[in-house]
Amino acid sequence: MQIPTADGRADAFAAFPDDGARHPGVLLYMDAFGVRPVIEELARELAGHGYYVLVPNVYYRRGASPVVELPEHISEENRPEIFGKLMPLLQEHTAERALSDAEAYVDFLCAQPEVAEGSIGTTGYCMGAALALRTAAARPDKVGAVAGFHPGMLVTDAPDSAHLSADKVAARVHLGLAEGDLAPEAVAALNESFETAGVEHSIELYPGSVHGFTMADTSAFDADALKRHWDRLLPLLDGTLRAG
Repeated sequence: MQIPTADGRADAFAAFPDDGARHPGVLLYMDAFGVRPVIEELARELAGHGYYVLVPNVYYRRGASPVVELPEHISEENRPEIFGKLMPLLQEHTAERALSDAEAYVDFLCAQPEVAEGSIGTTGYCMGAALALRTAAARPDKVGAVAGFHPGMLVTDAPDSAHLSADKVAARVHLGLAEGDLAPEAVAALNESFETAGVEHSIELYPGSVHGFTMADTSAFDADALKRHWDRLLPLLDGTLRAG
């Protein structure tokens, strides 16, 4: 699919039940490695639970997916070389761009004929967790649920850090952390932001996991942590997007 944005067109992947019915929409944000088969498979599995899932290529300004060629398996050995190629893309995806894109992504998702009226959800992995939260802040009128797993760039020293947008969020939030994802003071800052804003939220450490635990094409993959991710994500979406 092609999503019109202020800066061009973002290529995207969509998965949804082939039953002719309308289903709640979910915007799924990729991790730093980009849209690839493992991300598409996560979208398909979520769609199998009765959702229309849209996965935009966040790096679209640099070209269509795959923007950076990846090996079939991302190991500890080849990770530094891959991140060397990805770092310019990460650095140029500013908060301003993320918010502009979020408007376009939400409007496109909600306009699809297979998407039900009402609230949508956002979920993201690694840097996608911050993008999911920023999207909820940009569109509190539409986003009712936010989930983020092994988050990256969620709490920074920047004045536009994603966690500082909590006062604009009207959604329920769940964050699943790998061990070492966030320092204790960063978790405290997140909790303070959510509590001050009155945002219903949960922040959970997934025991024994490492950053990237949901991604089956990396050495960080943890099947138990992936299952826990589904055990948290599905009730969150069901309880918000289907309840009203």
